[in-house]
Amino acid sequence: MDNFTFYNPTKIDFGTGKEKLIGQHLAEHGIKKVLLCYGSDRIKHDGLFDAVTRSLSAQGIQFVECGGIVSNPLLSKVRDGIDIARKNRVDAVLSVGGGSVLDSSKSIAAGALYTGDVWDLFIGKAPVEGALPIFDIMTLAATGSEMNGFAVVTNEETREKFSIGSVHVHPKVSIVNPELMKTVSRDYLVYSASDIIAHSIEGYFTAKVQPHFHSRLVEAIIITVIETTETLMANPDDYNARAVFAWASTQALNGLIYAGTSGYSYPNHMIEHSLSALFNVPHGAGLSVVMPAWMKWYHGRNPAQFERFAKNVFGVSNAEQGIAALEKWFDKIGTPTRLSQLGITEADLPKTIENVLGNAQYFGVADTYTREVVADILKRAL
Repeated sequence: MDNFTFYNPTKIDFGTGKEKLIGQHLAEHGIKKVLLCYGSDRIKHDGLFDAVTRSLSAQGIQFVECGGIVSNPLLSKVRDGIDIARKNRVDAVLSVGGGSVLDSSKSIAAGALYTGDVWDLFIGKAPVEGALPIFDIMTLAATGSEMNGFAVVTNEETREKFSIGSVHVHPKVSIVNPELMKTVSRDYLVYSASDIIAHSIEGYFTAKVQPHFHSRLVEAIIITVIETTETLMANPDDYNARAVFAWASTQALNGLIYAGTSGYSYPNHMIEHSLSALFNVPHGAGLSVVMPAWMKWYHGRNPAQFERFAKNVFGVSNAEQGIAALEKWFDKIGTPTRLSQLGITEADLPKTIENVLGNAQYFGVADTYTREVVADILKRAL
């Protein structure tokens, strides 16, 4: 195990009805005025918006709205949110929604305290040196953003999907009520499962130092996701399955499974970011296409770990069978495994490859993911 420092300052308030405590949480942090970020107006029709605003009002907290945040969040919307936050002199940002809303909220919180353009923070032109306090109420389990210091947005002008990472954008308090996730569509349930698995396997397969304990944690997360996804597909109202699914999602990217590992990379996310930036495909759907193709290309570089994955997760004998089993499971639950299912054809490969090569530079893995390698992986996914 490598040396590490593990620090996660986010408080999780988990369970039914917890969203009604959001005003109390903000008040405990001295918040008087908050930017309330959300996606569609659905939260105004299902009662969540009213529950949240009543809780704020009960504590004397004012709010300003920033709605209309979309999946694969956009830089333009982040800039709009920053303008609203500054003009209204808010003390904090409150996200009500899924990972896209929270990623936008984190970016707004950091950008509001930065004197230049927020995109500078994404391209490494300036560090994140501070952020408005961030709070959230999750309505979708997938990204793990509720307990980490990362945010990803797409620059729709340059077609680049980049991230920031800083302790300053860790949420102060995240409320996770699985009851709020019951209305998640079947498609987004399976896309979420894919996303969680992708978070889990990046280090598991690529780390140069990967302790057995961490591998066991990853395997437990993946097995749990498989079991609970199938339960929820059969019975979306199963609270216990949804709760366990949500907590597994959080564990996949809150730093726990990476503390003590080293020398890892995020190739599946690197490649998928190009798919969602160029074609606006759902992130989890893009990942379920990329993962099997990448695994088929990569497994010979870490055969023992792939054999372990095959045996411990799917109960099969070798790497090839394990990869096939994962791909078969993705097919079974209905998340895509081919670029063609996303409307991406061979004619789209040249511009996709170029975009991925830019990401490889950004992720620091350009020496490994050359033009030939990227083309090979993408062709396996056609």
